[in-house]
Amino acid sequence: MSANRGRDTGPEIALRQALWEMGIRGYRLHLGGVPGRPDITFTREKTVVFVHGCFWHRCPHCRLPLPKTHTDWWRAKFEANQRRDKEKARLLREAGWQVLTLWECEVKRSETSSASRVKELLNQVRQGQGLRVDAVP
Repeated sequence: MSANRGRDTGPEIALRQALWEMGIRGYRLHLGGVPGRPDITFTREKTVVFVHGCFWHRCPHCRLPLPKTHTDWWRAKFEANQRRDKEKARLLREAGWQVLTLWECEVKRSETSSASRVKELLNQVRQGQGLRVDAVP
């Protein structure tokens, strides 16, 4: 499992490229000091984006089966991952952050629509803050 990347995964890079092409800048990557070290953090807007891998975080869209060997261990591992994900999101929301979770399969299907979801959330947050909607941070 140590060979599995925790950052700069294919879907994460694809999303960042799509954000860049849409002119969305001003984000930080894997920012420490923020609960859960989100994949993408917009500090000015207090908005974070997690790009969850379908296998490790148990995507509700893919419904992947458990591995056939050591199923008890895998079940516990996946349940712990999901609990940790929920806890991170809860801590962030309690601290006033907006949280968007994108799934690997969503990003792979369409980087552009995933980036559009990020842009829509940022626009909503900016409107609530009285910022110009199309301003590039």
